[in-house]
Amino acid sequence: MAERKPPGMGFESWIDKQVREAQERGEFDDLPLSGKPLPPSRPGDEYSWIREKLAREGESTDVLLPTPLLLRKELHKLPETLRDVRSEQVVRDVVADLNERIKQWLRAPSGPDIAVALADPDTVVAEWRAARAQRMAAEQQVRAERAAEAARAAAEERAAAEERAAAEEARRNRGNPLSPYTWLTWWRRQLGRRADRTP
Repeated sequence: MAERKPPGMGFESWIDKQVREAQERGEFDDLPLSGKPLPPSRPGDEYSWIREKLAREGESTDVLLPTPLLLRKELHKLPETLRDVRSEQVVRDVVADLNERIKQWLRAPSGPDIAVALADPDTVVAEWRAARAQRMAAEQQVRAERAAEAARAAAEERAAAEERAAAEEARRNRGNPLSPYTWLTWWRRQLGRRADRTP
């Protein structure tokens, strides 16, 4: 595209000529979506390219929100953010950091006029404790159920192993003249014969 448009030639025909010559040189052959259809776009969605760009770069669309909405969203997601925190001091530190950012915005507000309240650390800690206790109780119940299931499976396996061992012992002792099974069978036969002989 170093050459300039010749005088007297329309812009459209000059651009078409440049594109055709670039195609002939093969400059469009190794493009990422070469030979594939264009991705579908929703009608009236002229900002889809922004979402796609953010997704390619691993960013959330939250970065586009104005500061007060972003702060309110952080307040709303605070229980989820603190879900895996193990220390009350860390919870208080997170709340203090968020409150500091809210105070900075309140000193010099920018963006739409949206009310943003400070988070109460004691309330957040109380909710965190309750959620943590509930989650720990649920995890303990799951562990107990798994342990009971494992014990039941082990008992069933032991019983099956004992049955197999008894069956194997009986099979081995059937042909052994000194086995208790053989002697028992012999005595039953003898007692049956004597009973037949008695008048």
